[in-house]
Amino acid sequence: MKKSNTIFALVMLVLASLACQAVTGDGGSGEAPQIQPLPSVEETESIQQIPTEEEAQEYPEYSFGSDTEFPLPDDAQNVTEVAGTVNYQTKLSLDDVMKFYRDAFASLGYTERELLTTVSDGVFSIVFDGHESGQAIVIQGVDLGDGSMNVNIRLEDV
Repeated sequence: MKKSNTIFALVMLVLASLACQAVTGDGGSGEAPQIQPLPSVEETESIQQIPTEEEAQEYPEYSFGSDTEFPLPDDAQNVTEVAGTVNYQTKLSLDDVMKFYRDAFASLGYTERELLTTVSDGVFSIVFDGHESGQAIVIQGVDLGDGSMNVNIRLEDV
């Protein structure tokens, strides 16, 4: 029994050593991996973090602003849409956001799937049926703790 434990320990040490070499990129050469230098300031000036308005139109699945099919409260801020998912912040309370969407989607003829509605500790999720795509509209919100809510809206097969 003692012999098998010793063999097992040696095998594990060899495997750990091989894993360390694979992770560090040493590859058994004994040389330290080469570190690539950072780009110069001139090179980084050409990198844009946020697309311009023209670039956003080239990529219709990515947009800023309130150009969305979903209703948004008047105070919606930081509105982004990526691949059909809309995200924004509002100063409305959790209850007010839920009332806003219940009223807005009821006026459009959509029905709330009450079985899927949840509210807990500053978080809510509400689902509406009736969208022309056949998918459900899923709305989720999180109280950010600073007097604002983060709200996410998307179409989903539920």
